[in-house]
Amino acid sequence: MPAPWPYVLAVFVGTKVALSLVGVLTLAAFDEIPWAPPPDDVLMRQQQREVSPHRWLSLWFAWDSFLYDHLARLPLDQPWRDFGFPLLYPFLARPLAPLLGGDTTLALLVVANAAFVGVLYYAHQLGERLLTGATTGAAGGSATDGGGDRAARRFVRYLVLLPTAFLFHAALTESLFLCLALATFYYAEKRRWPLVGVVGFFLALSRSAGFFVVLPLALLLLGQGGYRLGPRALRGYLRTGWPLLLLPAGWLTFMAFCRWQSGDWFAYKHAQEEGWNIRVQNPFGVLWHGVTGTAPRDAVRVWIAVVVLAVLVTGARRLGMPYLVYGVMMVLVPLSMGPPVYKSLLRYLLAVFPVALVLASWARRPKVDVWLTAALALLQGVLFVVWLAYWTHFII
Repeated sequence: MPAPWPYVLAVFVGTKVALSLVGVLTLAAFDEIPWAPPPDDVLMRQQQREVSPHRWLSLWFAWDSFLYDHLARLPLDQPWRDFGFPLLYPFLARPLAPLLGGDTTLALLVVANAAFVGVLYYAHQLGERLLTGATTGAAGGSATDGGGDRAARRFVRYLVLLPTAFLFHAALTESLFLCLALATFYYAEKRRWPLVGVVGFFLALSRSAGFFVVLPLALLLLGQGGYRLGPRALRGYLRTGWPLLLLPAGWLTFMAFCRWQSGDWFAYKHAQEEGWNIRVQNPFGVLWHGVTGTAPRDAVRVWIAVVVLAVLVTGARRLGMPYLVYGVMMVLVPLSMGPPVYKSLLRYLLAVFPVALVLASWARRPKVDVWLTAALALLQGVLFVVWLAYWTHFII
C-alpha cells in the first residue's frame, strides 16, 4: 500500500475505535442519571434508537443528521419545500442508499466517514508541502520544517485533536466540507487549476461558506505569479485561474435549484430566517456581543473562536496570506449569521484547518509537542463527553 495510506487508515481506524469505546462507556455511565437526557434532547434520543439499537453506531447521529436524512429521502418529482441546507451531502447519500438496503442514514454516515479518510489524506499531502517549504502559500519560505513526512503527520495529528474533531465521524457535513477545502488548496499548490475549479464547485455546494474560498485561492494564484499586477500578468492570471469561477457557480447552481423549485432565488436565505432566525450581520458585532453580553456557555464558545483568531494572527508569518485569509474567513463567515450561530460555533470552527498548521509548526520541539497534544486531547475528551451527556446543543 503506497504512502501515506497506511498512516491515514491507521489514524482513521484508531480514532474510530477509541471514540466509539469511550462513547459506549460514557452513555452507559449516564443511563441511571435522572437529568439525562434533558427534555429538549428526548426526541433526538428516540431518533437515534430508530437509526440503530447499537449505541456505537447511533451516537454519531444528532439533530442536523436527521434533517439531512429527510432531504436524502425526499422525492425529486414532487414540490420541494426544504431549502435550509445545501444539497451536496444528502444527494451523495441517495445513490449509495440502495446499495445499503435503502438505509439513507447509514449512507449518510458512510459518506461522512469516507470524506474523513479524504481529510486525513489531503491533510497529509498538503502538510507535507506547506511544512517543508515546497509551497507558494507560505510567506518567504517561513513555514519550512525538516522531515516532510514527520511534519505532515504532525499536522494530521493536530487536525484530529481540534476541540470538536470527533464530529468528523458523525453524520454531518464537517468532514465533507473540510475534505473538499483541503483538496482545493492541495491542487492549487500543485497548480492544477482545472481540478481546483471542479473540486471547488462541489465545495460551494456543500456549505454556504464554500464559495468564499475563492478569495484565498485567488490570493494563492497571485502568489504563484509573484503578485505582479501588470496587464500581461493579469492576462496570465485569467488564463490560468479561470476555473476559480466554478466556485461561485457552485453556489449559483443551488440558488438555481431554489428558483426552479420555489420561484425564489433566495429560498435558502428565507428558510434560514424563518426557521433559525439567521440574518446577515456584522461578525465583529456578533463576536463582541458573544464575549460581553450573552449567556456564559455562549461566551465560552465565542472565546474559543477568539483564541482561534489569536492563533491565526500569531502564526500569520508561518501561514502566508492565502491561509491566513481562509482561516479568518472561516471564523467570521459563521459569525455573520448572528447570535443563533453560537450553538453551532464549535462545530463550524472545525473548518479552520490553518490552526492545525500553526500548532504543528509550534510543536517541532518534542516537549512542546507532548504537552500540546495532551492538552488538546484532554479538551476534546471533555467536549466529547459533553456531547454524549445529552448536552449536544453546546456543540451543534
